This record gives sequence, structure tokens and C-alpha cells, in this order.
Amino acid sequence: MKTILITGAGGFIGSHLAERLKGEGNYVIGVDIKLPEYKTEVTNEFHQIDLRTDEGLEKLYTKLKHISIDEVYHLAADMGGMGYVTGRDAQMFQNSGRITLNVIQFAERKAVKGFLFTSSACRYPEDIQMEGSVKLSEDLAFPANPQDGYGWEKIMGELLCKYYKENFGLNTKVSVFHNIYGEKGIYDGGKEKAPAALCRKVAKAKNGDEIEVWGDGTQLRSFCHVDDAVEGLIRLMGTDVEGAVNIGSDEEITIKDFTQMIIDISGKDLKIKYVDGAIGVSSRNSNNTKAEKVLGFKPKVELRDGMERTYKWIDEQVNGSKFKAILVEGAEVEDENTTYHIIEQQLDHAKEREMKNRGFWLAERRDGKSIYLHHSKFKKPEDILKNNN
Repeated sequence: MKTILITGAGGFIGSHLAERLKGEGNYVIGVDIKLPEYKTEVTNEFHQIDLRTDEGLEKLYTKLKHISIDEVYHLAADMGGMGYVTGRDAQMFQNSGRITLNVIQFAERKAVKGFLFTSSACRYPEDIQMEGSVKLSEDLAFPANPQDGYGWEKIMGELLCKYYKENFGLNTKVSVFHNIYGEKGIYDGGKEKAPAALCRKVAKAKNGDEIEVWGDGTQLRSFCHVDDAVEGLIRLMGTDVEGAVNIGSDEEITIKDFTQMIIDISGKDLKIKYVDGAIGVSSRNSNNTKAEKVLGFKPKVELRDGMERTYKWIDEQVNGSKFKAILVEGAEVEDENTTYHIIEQQLDHAKEREMKNRGFWLAERRDGKSIYLHHSKFKKPEDILKNNN
């Protein structure tokens, strides 16, 4: 069993990685500014810390002072889709840069056995991704000329890993993500990426509607399911490979065909309207030659299969039943001589829906503390709860 620290464990990829590593019997410590939104109990312990600040770094040292850490997976970053990153270059460079500076310093001082930094395909020069079909091999990142501040911060993080290995002997590794998608990740609010955003638009649309897609549909992309991404990360941590390694799929597709795939999965008859928007580079695809050679890594989840899973989950979030538990005529429930009020709730998140399906409702004690109660504990009248679908 290893003791593993995951920064960004409250996010999409981080929570999937934590769940996998914990399930394999490791002791997993999660750190993030936010709790996981769509998963529960994915770590053995979780600390909400703002890793951008000196105070946050000291808090991390204090919390883990007496714990020996074997590995650090560093995923924490200020990031999102093109609609979020555009125009936020300074913010993202500062926020993510400060996080990485603090976390790698922490890892070196704790003498961890392995430190993995998650870079991005945004590291690659913008000019080589503007025409034709491009497969990006790791060596193409230098001389550096990434598209935006997010890409430059990733270059900075990679260089930090290089120098910490050379100067301090820290066993660093660098993964390069290419458009990771999947279920149980952010799908609205502005930070979502293209696969989730398109699934949301299709899920919300009614038969015969028109959905808007940024660009003209000719942009080329490859998409890698989060299960494959997690597998790639774990394999990379277990090697001593030098330099960055792409973690992605080389199954290229146009945004037009990708959008139509989602529409076909939904079973709806929808039209596509192409509009101006932040589209990034014209072509981006992963060259997996190095990953296959040094990691034996090859994505297993076919794009259609992964998108079926992703669309189904997002459709449930968008169109799933909104269920409220309300107090009826002052009724109360009682459990072991403690009186509770049923509090109003909307089951927007996986945790609440899961508990509801198991027959539990969220209740609030008179002292303000909340607890889940099983329906068998309800006091008369039996119709305390009303379904307000």
C-alpha cells in the first residue's frame, strides 16, 4: 500500500484518479480548494486548501506533518474550456503557476518517491496546429510558442520538473493530456470543455431544435476517456521515463462529425448552427508512439462508447427528476428520540440521488446538524414527503 497525495482531487480527472487508487488499496489524500462535486468518499482523507497562497502551503505542511508520502499526482490548476481560458491569460498563469511552485516545493521537502505533473496539449506551438491534420509528438513543444497563458504555465511546470530533478534529485514525471472527457465532470457554468458542453446542449434541446456550435465544424480533435487517462497516469508514475509523455487518443474527428455523433446517441432530430466563438487551434491530435513504447499505453475506450456513457450521465443531470423533500403541516420525523425536520432539497447531485434511491432523505436536526434518515424512520403521518417533480 502506498500513501498518495492528489492535488486537484476535487476536480474531474483528480476524483476519478483518487477513486481508482483508493480502490486498489492505497491510502489516498486529496487536496483541493473544493470538494468533489459528483463523487463521494473517493479519498481516505480530504483537505480543502487554497494551494495558491503561502498560507495554504503552510497549512498543507501542518496537516501532513507526520505522514510519509510516497507519490504526488499534481493535477490542481485554474483551467476550463476555450470559453473560460480566453482572455484570462494572466489569471491562469498566476493561479496555476503559484499552485505548482508550492506543490513541487512541498514534494521535494517531503522527499516523495515520485512526483507527476499533468501538462496539457496546450503546450504545443500554436503555429503548427493551424492547418491540416497534425499529430503532436512530445518533442514538438520546443522551441515553445503555446497559444495562451494556460499553455505557457504548463511549459513552466515542465521546466520546474526538469530543474527539480537535476538540482534536487526529485523523481519527476510529466504527462500531457489531450482533451480528456467522460462522465461525472463539470458540464455547465462556463468551465466545461467541448464534449460536456455539446452533450448538455443536445440534452437540453427538444426534437426539431437547433443547437449552436462554435466555429465552422471543420476543427479536428481527438478525445480520450477519463478511464484511459487515469490508466496512463498510473502507468507513467511507475516508470522512470525521461521527458513528457502524451496521454490521449489518436482517433481524430471533426467537430461537425463529433457533434452529429452526440445527436445520434441522443436519438433526437436536431440541426446544427455554426456561430462565432473561441475555437482554439484548427487541428490537434495526440501522437501516442512514445506512450505505447515506454508505457504500453493504448486507449481502450472507443470514442462512440465513451460518448454514450458521457451523454447518458449528462442527460440525467439535465433532465433527471427534481425531487424536493418538504415539511407537511408541521410534521416531524423521529430517530432514536431525536426530532428532525425534513429540509427542502433538490437532488441535483449524484450523492443525493443515490441516497434517495436507497430510501434515504436529508433531514435537519433542531441543533442545525444534517443527517440522512431512512424512510422506515418516518413518524406518522406517512405522507410527510411530497414528490414535486
